[in-house]
Amino acid sequence: MAGIVGYGAYVPMHRIKVEEIAKVWGADAESYKRGLMLVEKSVPSPDQDTITMSVEAARHALKRARIDSSLIEATYVGSESHPYAVKPSGTVVSEAIGTSPNTHCADFEFACKAGSEAMFVCIGLVQGGAIKYGLAIGADTSQGAPGDALEYSAAAGAAAFIFGKEDGVAKVLGTHTFMTDTADFWRREYEYYPRHGGRFTGEQAYFRHITTAATQMMEKLGLKPQDFAYAVFHQPNGKFPMTVGQKLGFKKEQLEAGWLSPTLGNTYSGSSPMGLTAILDVAKPGDKIFMTSYGSGAGSDAFVFEVTKEIEKVQNLAPKTRQQLDRKTYIEYGVYAKFRGKIRKSE
Repeated sequence: MAGIVGYGAYVPMHRIKVEEIAKVWGADAESYKRGLMLVEKSVPSPDQDTITMSVEAARHALKRARIDSSLIEATYVGSESHPYAVKPSGTVVSEAIGTSPNTHCADFEFACKAGSEAMFVCIGLVQGGAIKYGLAIGADTSQGAPGDALEYSAAAGAAAFIFGKEDGVAKVLGTHTFMTDTADFWRREYEYYPRHGGRFTGEQAYFRHITTAATQMMEKLGLKPQDFAYAVFHQPNGKFPMTVGQKLGFKKEQLEAGWLSPTLGNTYSGSSPMGLTAILDVAKPGDKIFMTSYGSGAGSDAFVFEVTKEIEKVQNLAPKTRQQLDRKTYIEYGVYAKFRGKIRKSE
């Protein structure tokens, strides 16, 4: 068995509203608010990136884990916006939080499910006895091209989980994965912004992979939607996770605790993991939690957790996810464009 020993999230303070983006491009803000259930998104400051946010989330996870950071033997950072093309993010994060130099580090990439990929590997290493504690992080400062639909949802944030051999605050009851070669979203080398296949990203990509992985996960454990207190799915917008959850048989009240898209936008690699942190903030002992990620390219990782009595001892030891969502300062599009480097000078 393996368990979540500690967890934490980090959300930048700055926000930009859907109306502010739509105003610049002459778009209909209401279509994004009604159709995709988007209201605003988080925006990182110029001095924030995947590494700095990962460090903050990891520190919050350590507070809840109540272990010395030197005991962590693996640090994995999943992202599609690593600051360096050739230098790892994990080494910086490890040194910043004080792990041992004998910690195994790796940067993971799998589009939007890079974070859950890191979680999947950490769980396996703990269960196999290769490490005692492992740190898995999903973080992004993802970009959307000016005026593109992604600009309304490409947000920023980080979620961190420390896994250990003990049950911790939530036992890992099972994991499962499903993938195919489906090119719905991509970015070639030297391209500044990603591209996507429009409506193709829905049924053939997002819904097919999440539905298949989730169904197979429940069949593997002999569980049904009604056996869970909460469920969270990858959140490219506000509409998709609610739709796929209800399609699988989950009720709206099971999905609301981890549903962050309307106020957070899409944190990509930290999307479903961050929703999991929000659920753990309010979960009770005995609650079962279902989580399924999605990454373009394409694949989904499914997880089942069962909350232990330890959860009530740690929930208030670090800032809660919803508290960070409520701490915000709105900015105009010009400031946002400056922060995100959208104004590019020609050489």
